[in-house]
Amino acid sequence: MAWSKYKTKYMDSPKSTASSLWVMKPLWKVFRFFCKTAVRRPVTILYPYEKMWMPENYRGRPGLRFDKCVACGMCAKMCPTACIKLVEVEDASGQKVMRPQANLGRCAMCGYCAEYCPVNAMTVTPEFELAEYTREDLIYGPRRLAYEGATEKMEIHLEQTLMSDIKNGNPERRISPFKTDRPVLNSAKCISCKKCEKVCPVNAVKMVEHGVNEKGRPILYPEFNDAACICCANCVEDCPKDALRINEVL
Repeated sequence: MAWSKYKTKYMDSPKSTASSLWVMKPLWKVFRFFCKTAVRRPVTILYPYEKMWMPENYRGRPGLRFDKCVACGMCAKMCPTACIKLVEVEDASGQKVMRPQANLGRCAMCGYCAEYCPVNAMTVTPEFELAEYTREDLIYGPRRLAYEGATEKMEIHLEQTLMSDIKNGNPERRISPFKTDRPVLNSAKCISCKKCEKVCPVNAVKMVEHGVNEKGRPILYPEFNDAACICCANCVEDCPKDALRINEVL
């Protein structure tokens, strides 16, 4: 049945000139394009001797501004491929500090590290040619991540719209979450261990005395400097009694 239909449609029916010359249409287009490019500049570039222009905000490999980094670890937390970790390195004064190291063999070049960096220390760069001979060469330390000539256009500012703004009739307002969300203390669970004060990278936590306990020892509760807090959640993660939580502004 199928063969008879195919034979009637394609073999027994008379062929028109247009249908028999359909193969000439693409050949004619290729020949016409060849004639145009033979007398003009070719549309391709002589890579790698010539390279295309890349915009400053192109999401290539991540870059690091060493001096602006506060070692909050936000880049490592938000990295979807877990290619960033904090390592110990010496700064200009010889002191040991923690700075991000990136394994570009696993990097997706998504720019999340630059997007979630609260101090804009992590940036994107227009570099994408990262071929190496060994995997070890793809591990970029804090100094190697630095990119000369980093501009403000290489920063990615995280913006969001709050539901409260939409309800107030201002849906286009964009607010940085680092300026809205804040850690909140449950004083009933706090044991005054001072660990939140120690792990804060920007010294936004200060232990303040709130009376004494039954043994005569001072009761210390953390107080937060909202102007300096970057909401990195290090205090929440390192609290041994889960006395702190992040209050998300909706």
